[in-house]
Amino acid sequence: MDKIRCAHILVEKQSTALEIQEKLKNGESFAKLAEQYSLDGSRKRGGDLGFFGKGVMVKPFEEAAFKLNVGEVSSPIKTQFGYHLIKRIE
Repeated sequence: MDKIRCAHILVEKQSTALEIQEKLKNGESFAKLAEQYSLDGSRKRGGDLGFFGKGVMVKPFEEAAFKLNVGEVSSPIKTQFGYHLIKRIE
């Protein structure tokens, strides 16, 4: 599979990422939480990053994203931008 579609929530602190992870486990909407918490422009699209292939995202993000099954959400992933919760959409 050469391209996948993901959404993410980007936050500054690991503690915030863990709080959001709990909210997701309790059934809250990923898109709504992205709109509320995410620090980047994808928040306007519910965190949707669209389709991307390998070599586009930073390494830790890419490795985590490509391991996810469709519908699955990652644990917090640390990059130079902060902490990401990644959801594989397609």
